[in-house]
Amino acid sequence: MSTASRPPVGNPQDRLVQLGLGFWQSKVLLTAVELGVYSDLAAHGPADASALAARLGLHPRGARDFFDSQVALGLLERTDGVYANTPDTAAFLDRAQDTYIGGLLEMAQEQWYQSWGHLTEALRTGEPQNNVGGADGNPFDVLYADPELTSRFQKAMTGGSLAASQALAAAFAWADVTTVVDIGCSEGILLNTVLTAHPHLRGTGFDLPAVAPTFHETVRRAGLGDRLRFEPGSFLTDALPTADVVVFGRVLHDWDLDTKRMLLKKAYEALPDGGSVVVYESMIDDDRRVNAFGLLTSLHMLLESPGGFDYTGADCVRWLEETGFTSCSAQPLDGPVALVTGHK
Repeated sequence: MSTASRPPVGNPQDRLVQLGLGFWQSKVLLTAVELGVYSDLAAHGPADASALAARLGLHPRGARDFFDSQVALGLLERTDGVYANTPDTAAFLDRAQDTYIGGLLEMAQEQWYQSWGHLTEALRTGEPQNNVGGADGNPFDVLYADPELTSRFQKAMTGGSLAASQALAAAFAWADVTTVVDIGCSEGILLNTVLTAHPHLRGTGFDLPAVAPTFHETVRRAGLGDRLRFEPGSFLTDALPTADVVVFGRVLHDWDLDTKRMLLKKAYEALPDGGSVVVYESMIDDDRRVNAFGLLTSLHMLLESPGGFDYTGADCVRWLEETGFTSCSAQPLDGPVALVTGHK
């Protein structure tokens, strides 16, 4: 076989084998983010295999294969033996960029990959497998009690929310409202994006007190101090802040059905007449056949939370209507993420 030829692809056996070994590709990317490959290339410039391995502290035995596998996966470019970032890795996987989404991948490498190794046990027991949880099984009790875990989790949420935040800033009728509150705001990427795109808006981030320092840093960097504020509290025990729009972004799926309904009721109570609730999530398609990412995200909730699960757009619309919302609808937002809205 010529060295330039490729093995045949597309036959059933290859498809199944490549699906079963998909974690090989995943671990190459996750490890590259952990090692800072893309940040190093951005900061110090392109390099050949020997120089790049030395900069990253890698043994020469596997380094070339590690770098070339990233070339084959479209994560690095190589010209005359010199490696450089692709436009995508330069934009989204360089830690120095505001558009960095690697926090999500860092969390996957450090914690979630190990949890998924116990999927069989989770399916047999129905119990989370992440070993992070308080006496009530709530992982946020531990995550937000440790500043280092809090920081890593917030960066993960920012990484997973950037594209959806940009899409939501364009998709919703923001011109018709003046105030918005983001429930479970984390670092504030949603409010930062929406308020930057719509200068007439004022926003409130609502989350546990441990989140405040990084939220305030987001506000400072964006220059939104006169329009964006943080309100500490727990959405499980406290009333929600009042605003024209209440947003739940990747929040409801963390909780069991009773808690989901309780949060939607709190949103209804917080809204003025004419206000709106906005829910965005990697929702499962209504027929539960197409959006594999939404279904896998629901399995992730099995592994990471005591009662969380993902749901379809039709499920969310029904819960909103049962709460009292009207004119409820679901629509695609960005990739596997869907948007559901309801009005009071």
